Formats: sequence, structure tokens, C-alpha cells
Amino acid sequence: MTPRTPPFVPPYPPRGAAPVATWRGLFGERARTAVYGWSEAAFRLPYIRRKVLGYTVHIPLEPGLVQHVLLDNAAGYAKPDIVKSLLAPVIGRGLLTSDGTVWREQRRIVAASFTPAAVDALVPIFANAAARSAVSWRAGETMDFATQATTTTMRVIADALFAGDPRLTSEQSMSHIAAALEAFSEARIQALLGLPVFPVGRRGRAGRRGQTFLRDTLSEVVRERLGCGSEDFLSRIIQALGERFGPEEGLALAVDNAATFYLAGHETTANAITWTLFLLSEQPDLQELAARECRDALSTLHDDPHLADRLPILRTILEESLRLYPPVPRFDRQALAPDLLGDEKVAPGDIISIWPWLLHRHTALWDNPDEFSRKRFAPEAKVGIHRFQYLPFGGGSRICVGARFATVEALTILVHWLAHWSFTPTPSRSIRMSGMVTLRPAGGLPLIVERRS
Repeated sequence: MTPRTPPFVPPYPPRGAAPVATWRGLFGERARTAVYGWSEAAFRLPYIRRKVLGYTVHIPLEPGLVQHVLLDNAAGYAKPDIVKSLLAPVIGRGLLTSDGTVWREQRRIVAASFTPAAVDALVPIFANAAARSAVSWRAGETMDFATQATTTTMRVIADALFAGDPRLTSEQSMSHIAAALEAFSEARIQALLGLPVFPVGRRGRAGRRGQTFLRDTLSEVVRERLGCGSEDFLSRIIQALGERFGPEEGLALAVDNAATFYLAGHETTANAITWTLFLLSEQPDLQELAARECRDALSTLHDDPHLADRLPILRTILEESLRLYPPVPRFDRQALAPDLLGDEKVAPGDIISIWPWLLHRHTALWDNPDEFSRKRFAPEAKVGIHRFQYLPFGGGSRICVGARFATVEALTILVHWLAHWSFTPTPSRSIRMSGMVTLRPAGGLPLIVERRS
């Protein structure tokens, strides 16, 4: 009789008997890592209400309550003012931060470029980016696959949405993006305290330089494309926004959306790929199973745009990776009018904090939620998953417009890498989470690569 393989429980931050004190969110690990400091109770309770520096914060942990905020009464909730003020220097009034008519019109314009047919047409770009990254790999070499994934997804965004502009794939761009994202946590603390947001220390100054670089570079890219007659994503967006909002406002919104898709379009997908490789590196038998599926798929479907739809094993692994390590562990809404969340009263100005990190590991919603099990996402098992308990791309009317793009991109990159390479952890590796905006492994993900025979 074959012995049962013990369940694999990947790492997560320690959980105490009580949550970390609110003031700890201003200093130390809690100020650097969004998913740090939760108590065991947070993964059992249906609802949490807290006071955070003068704000009343509601954390609904029942899918029906989440659905109420994101779908049933979506008009009663907007992006929080504090989030808009923090992101405005980088992404202005783009799709991620706008509300009302401005958001609806931008969504309508952008969605046309992310239909299933439009995404399927980009599969060769995804595959080419994966192949270009792997050209420099050497058997037996230890490489940081957080960096490899980021470089590859940056190349995808540049090629698929910005006609391959080299200014968007340079090492300088990568360092500025990393600095800009890191600076958000510092700026968040200042905003919560009601202070003017200004750079403090080396990290803050680097973040401000990163934000300035991104805005200036993307403004140049957008202005150069005006009237060029191209039919790529950026040119279509520029034209459509100009027709709807007028030349001046349309141009400003085009820059805002360029920044939105450049930042959000590569960072979250890179994290999804990174965490999936981590989970596979820790489970060599599962990695070999997935690799066989990848080799078989590529041998018969290499040029098929529907390649990513024919990888049932790899897809369930990716979906479980997104559950355990959601690329965006939290997102917020702000109440515009009085409301009820179940029996809880919500006042105008209250913050509703949606936590995929908590929902995805909640004991009332999942069996053994901290364990890795790709079988949760087998077709017969997915039927029982409430659509608002699993939110890797958000939910409701504001669900990520690029969700299919990101999924197909991640699967295509992974299928090309796994078919030809194996990934093994380094002997001294220690993995912990990091990030306030997105969730990534602190210090990267070192893996040893070997060629598959």
C-alpha cells in the first residue's frame, strides 16, 4: 500500500491569540507587510469592526456581505479618498482610482481590448517573452525568480500594450517601479495620520524619484503616439478617450491608464508566477506531473492560441496559488451613504476593507485552508465555491478588467518554463511575505534551475 503523502502547508505569518495593536501598523513588520499581525480569530469570525486612527473600518468575512459591498450595493461604495490621494501621483484618475461616470466610460473603452479573442491573439507575445527570459539561464545556476518573473511580465506589458517600447523594460524602469511600490507604505502611514505626504528618508526619496520617472516616461510615450495611426492598445485608448472626454482630458486620462496598466498589469502577474514556482519547487512530484502536462501540450498545441485553456493540472495549481498568496491581499471601499452590513450599521465615510488574504484562508469557507490542495479547483469542486469567497482579481462590477489577460499570460509563461526546466529550492532558503500593496516573497525567490531531458 502506497503511504499517503503528508499535506503540504506553505509558510504564512505567525498568528497570535489577539491581533497586533493598531499602533503597530505604524512601525516594524506590520508597517511593511499587510498580512502580518492577524490573530487566529480573524480566520474564524464572520465580521470584524475596528477603529484605526479615527476611521471606522469594517471587515466583512462572509461572502454574502462581501457581495453586498462589491455588487448588490456597489453604487453606495467608492474608492476611499485616502487611496485616491496616495495613488494620484502615479496613476491619477485612471481605471483603478476613478468612480462614477469617469470610471464607467473608461471601463467600457478599455474592456474592448481585453475580450477573450483579443487576449488569445496575444499568446505568441506571452510565449516569446518566456523564451527570451530563459535564453540566459544556465543549468545548475541559482537565480532570483521574483526578478525573472518581473522582467518577463514587464516585457509582456511593453510588447502587448505599448508596442515594445524599450524605455519600459530597462533595469532602470524595474528599479523605479520597485521603489515606487515600496514608498506607498510610508506614504500610507503619513496619510492615515493626517500629515502631508512627503518623502522621508532614503526609501521615500527613491519612491518619489520612481513615481516621477514613471509619470514622465509614460507621458512621453503617450504624447509620441498621438496621431501616429497605429492600431495597438495604447493608440486605440488614446483615440477613444480623446473622442469621449476631449483632447486635453482624454490625453491626461490616457497617461493615467498607461501608468495603471503598466504598474498593475505586470506586478500582480509576476507575483502570481513567483508564488506558483515556489509552491512547485517545494513539491517535486507535483512539479513533475505539471511538467509532463506542459510538455505534452506544447508538443501538439504550440501555436494554438487556446493553449492556456488546455492545461487542467497547471490551471488548478495556479488557482490554488492565487488562493494561498493573493497578489493583492486587501482592497478597500468607502461608504457614500448609511447602510447595513448584515446587522452592522455603516456610516458615510466608513471604510469597508475586503481581505482576500483572510477570505481565502477562512475556516468557515475552506477545509484545512492553510494546506495546499489543487483539488479545490477541480471542476466538480469549484461548483461549491461562492464567487465572493475567492477574489484573486477582485469582484463585482469592478472585477479586474485584465483578469483573463493575467491568467493566460501566467499559464503561458509557466507552461514554457516548466516544459524545459526544473526548479529546486536552495538549501538555506527561508520564505516570508512582504508588501503593503501587493504580496511578494521578501528578498526574492532563489531557485536552482536544471534543464529537463
